[in-house]
Amino acid sequence: MQHFFEEIRAALDISRTAASRVSVTGQGALPSIFAVSDLAAASIAAAAAAAAELLECTIGTTASVEVSRPLASRWFGCTLQPISWNLPAAWDPIAGDYRGKDGWIRLHTNAPHHRLAALQVLGVEPEKDAVSEAVAGWDIERLESAVVDNKGCAAAMMSLADWDRHSQGRSVSAEPLVARRTTEDAGSGEISPTLDRPLAGVRVLDLTRVLAGPVATRFLAGLGAEVLRVDPPHWDEPSVVPEVTLGKRCAELELRRSDGRERFLELLSQADVLVHGYRSDALDDLGLDVSCRRNARPGLVDIALDAYGWTGPWRARRGFDSLVQMSAGIAEAGMRRSGKVQPTPLPVQALDHATGYLLAAAAVRGIAERTRTGRGYEARASLARTARLLCDAPQCDPSDDLPALREEDWSPDVEATAFGPARRLQSPVTIAERPLRWERPAARLASSPPSW
Repeated sequence: MQHFFEEIRAALDISRTAASRVSVTGQGALPSIFAVSDLAAASIAAAAAAAAELLECTIGTTASVEVSRPLASRWFGCTLQPISWNLPAAWDPIAGDYRGKDGWIRLHTNAPHHRLAALQVLGVEPEKDAVSEAVAGWDIERLESAVVDNKGCAAAMMSLADWDRHSQGRSVSAEPLVARRTTEDAGSGEISPTLDRPLAGVRVLDLTRVLAGPVATRFLAGLGAEVLRVDPPHWDEPSVVPEVTLGKRCAELELRRSDGRERFLELLSQADVLVHGYRSDALDDLGLDVSCRRNARPGLVDIALDAYGWTGPWRARRGFDSLVQMSAGIAEAGMRRSGKVQPTPLPVQALDHATGYLLAAAAVRGIAERTRTGRGYEARASLARTARLLCDAPQCDPSDDLPALREEDWSPDVEATAFGPARRLQSPVTIAERPLRWERPAARLASSPPSW
């Protein structure tokens, strides 16, 4: 855990003094050959340490941070226990791993347009056996390229060594874990931090989808920020919305229309932080490039993520955690080390979650920087670079010894989500002995107007 924490601390320039006030309690680990629970505890601890350091520079209070290792591991999975209702299925029926002529490939088809893209390439109806039979006749790299060229999402399985030799793997390895800089534009923001709400008064505009970005903004909401999530019309991600909209208001805007862009820029002009997860060229194509954003809101804290990294031939490729695990060698290493006959990914989407906490920490660091200097701030991270962090650490023996959940691990209050009543796990972290607190239950997408 300490290795990960020090890497993240250094990447974000969190002070050693703030880091020294972090303690981790509890034992156990998620079952993986990779140190997933170490990464969970470290990334959450780093985000909380950044918040504690912000408290020191704003209200002069020295705050300790305590992280529960078992709860941090659980927060990398599902935190919600529905009462008399069920969460939707996590995966589209066509999504999954398929064996091709020369190896394995994963198709990511949760979004309807991504599913259509894969089916068009394969020339089959949306039926699992038909897809499997069609994939069997393809070389996996050719199929990956064909699906991606058709604006779909797929990843051929590589080994760790394959990824190290791959041009994109080499590019990502040369990138910083979090690229960050202070910008020349100046602006201010009225924030009103307190011990239990370090980000009180901070407005966060959330332009992200599954899963890293929403995890980041959920954490910021737990610190007291006002978070407004904006999605395009008709977008949905039903299996994760009850998990990640905790503490947020959710609106919709069509950014491909001039009136939608104008409204977005009005919202941005009143925001402190923008978190976005569009592909690296997508906002530029919409006329919302970095200059436009900074003109709209001088002093903006601009936090960005992508899947495969910010340099190299795949820098604009569509991707998700499960695909990056296939590309970066994680699924192959899990299969080989466990003696299984099919790709064996991490037990949770740890690249998404860890990157989410890196982004949250970067946003808090940006607010602290603007508080000190009045300048804007930019930071960016990627799932693939987080994968590099995980893969560079020593591997483990896969043992499932995470303690069973206890009654006291659940919040005593029933959360009145928009989907039905539910129990939520307790916060995995306390800052100044105060747990994170969310003022709004999980909401449906597009359930609020696009306004502050």
